[in-house]
Amino acid sequence: MNLVPAGACDCHIHVYDSRYPAAPEATLRPPDASVADYRVLQARLGTSRVVVVTPSTYGTDNRPTLDALAAFAGSARGVAVIDGTVTDEQLQSLHAAGMRGIRLNLAARGGDRGLASMENLCARVAPLAWHLQLFGAPELWPALEQRLRKLPVQLVFDHFGNVPGAAGVKHPAFATVSGLVRDGRAWVKLSAPMNVSAAGAPYPDVAAIARGYLAVDASRMLWGTDWPHPSLAEKPDDAAAPGLLAHWCDDDAALLQEVLVRNPARVYGFETGN
Repeated sequence: MNLVPAGACDCHIHVYDSRYPAAPEATLRPPDASVADYRVLQARLGTSRVVVVTPSTYGTDNRPTLDALAAFAGSARGVAVIDGTVTDEQLQSLHAAGMRGIRLNLAARGGDRGLASMENLCARVAPLAWHLQLFGAPELWPALEQRLRKLPVQLVFDHFGNVPGAAGVKHPAFATVSGLVRDGRAWVKLSAPMNVSAAGAPYPDVAAIARGYLAVDASRMLWGTDWPHPSLAEKPDDAAAPGLLAHWCDDDAALLQEVLVRNPARVYGFETGN
């Protein structure tokens, strides 16, 4: 069985480039991880599309991500980090370069500032049909649910919404995120299981969470590797990640086509063909 269909997308990677300074508040300052480095993995994955997410390392400096989008030459989209100083002209330029969303990392130092400006930032990007990508402690989602439901943009939750494997589908965050998915307000990235698992590879505790989300609405699930895993001392074998997804999908080729090709095309504006 071919696990990875044509047009498959890895919806979550980061690029690091020491030519650009880290933000003063950055706690993660990993070594360089380039487009050329990722292409080695991409060949092993069998994917052809990718979404590059500006990491917390650079604050609101999106230049490393923009360089990566240019290097991928049309086969990539990006998720930017912005603040209230961004101009409409800058947003239009980011859109033209391939950006399709903004990220709030509520776990990073200074994340409370992003949370305070969340409504204003979403109002700025709503005319571009961008989404809001969220990363944070799972306890935040029930507390923020009413604010999130009022936002004028779609939501994308990183890494299973950070629902911990030890609690699984019984965690309150799973119910909150699932409700937003069910109501057509949110998408979930089935990515980086190692970040939430208490069991280790092949992450059997996360399998129940993945299957739970897929049962809610598979048409709102995305997948990604989280390469190059800057916070992990021991790096996983990302080439095994499609096999994990196939396991969660019970080797259903139509379901894999949906998660890997059709859903990313809808969220990031890729062509719906190959």
